[in-house]
Amino acid sequence: MRGGSGAYDGSPAGGGVWRRGVRVLPPCLPRAGAFAENGRVEEFEVAYGRALAARGAAAEVDAAASVLAAGGEGWGGVARAVAGRVVRECEARGWGVADVLRMVERELGPRHGRVAEALGDGGEGLDGFAARERLDRFSVAGLAVEVLCLYGRLPRITPLLPPRHAAPAPGGSKVLGRIRALLAKAESTGFPEEAEALSAKAQHLMARHSIDEALVEAGSGAAPGARRIGVDRPYEGAKALLLDAVAAANRCQAVWSADFGFSTVVGHDTDLDAVELLFTSLLVQADRALHRGASRSRDFRESFLIAYASRIRERLTTATAEEAAAGRTAADLLPVLASRDLAVESETRRLFPSTTTSRLKGRDLEGWQHGHSAADSATFRP
Repeated sequence: MRGGSGAYDGSPAGGGVWRRGVRVLPPCLPRAGAFAENGRVEEFEVAYGRALAARGAAAEVDAAASVLAAGGEGWGGVARAVAGRVVRECEARGWGVADVLRMVERELGPRHGRVAEALGDGGEGLDGFAARERLDRFSVAGLAVEVLCLYGRLPRITPLLPPRHAAPAPGGSKVLGRIRALLAKAESTGFPEEAEALSAKAQHLMARHSIDEALVEAGSGAAPGARRIGVDRPYEGAKALLLDAVAAANRCQAVWSADFGFSTVVGHDTDLDAVELLFTSLLVQADRALHRGASRSRDFRESFLIAYASRIRERLTTATAEEAAAGRTAADLLPVLASRDLAVESETRRLFPSTTTSRLKGRDLEGWQHGHSAADSATFRP
């Protein structure tokens, strides 16, 4: 498909008409700095506006690409100027830069994703992209217009605020380094039992580090924030279920946005780091276990991942509870953790006042059994 899902709730730029070779511009056409002097940005804005209004129809995309490609040596600058404005509009509708790049790859593909990066601040530019990809200017311009049309159609979503930080617990960066090292070993080993044991130890360290942070932040006014984590095709529902399991075990809450390929995870900063690290690692390990042996059906793979997520939830929750019970008194710890949990719950409700619950059902018994086994191949202790 050429564009993303949803309806853009702003007004597209451009929309001028031609009369006997004379271009008539709309009265509110935005301008873009120095490029406005020679009219190339305005001309491309009009052509892009038509392509956007036509929802990325091939003829209008080609027309806009022709205008951009005919812009001479400064054509890449024209595209970047327009892209900058469109991305700022996306940000005003709640989308971060990482979010829009993820949507481009999800809906249009990896090559469009590389074009989007080339258009961004610090990117190589369209000339560099064209040289590296061995494409002519018109082809690159067409890709760029398709990317911009996707941006223009993105709907308004809930904006996220960064968490309010307190002083980090002593040695926090070293702990995260150890966790990353354990998960890297888990991903690289060819032995499932060793991978599970390493992941288990990582979860214990995460839980211990989270408790230390909670005690340091108690009474500091530190508040939870939110982070969007990509949930890629295929089997998005099962992967979102796995992310939800990891989030719950690390005192966070996850809300899946199926149309946009991400879940929003709400929690305190240390816990969000833990969720992202462990979810990424468990996906790698699940993929390795899933593809071990003969090729399987789609139902098998989906059932495998649903069972895997379900069992991982149980084991991570157990590890977190064990760590909370070790060496701490309920009088010291439970009120602190309860307060953090309540703050996460309140922030989740503020960001998502209305959500729906969906259920996933495994359809392949063998896949379910294999998934459960893959997640349960070692005792969950450090």
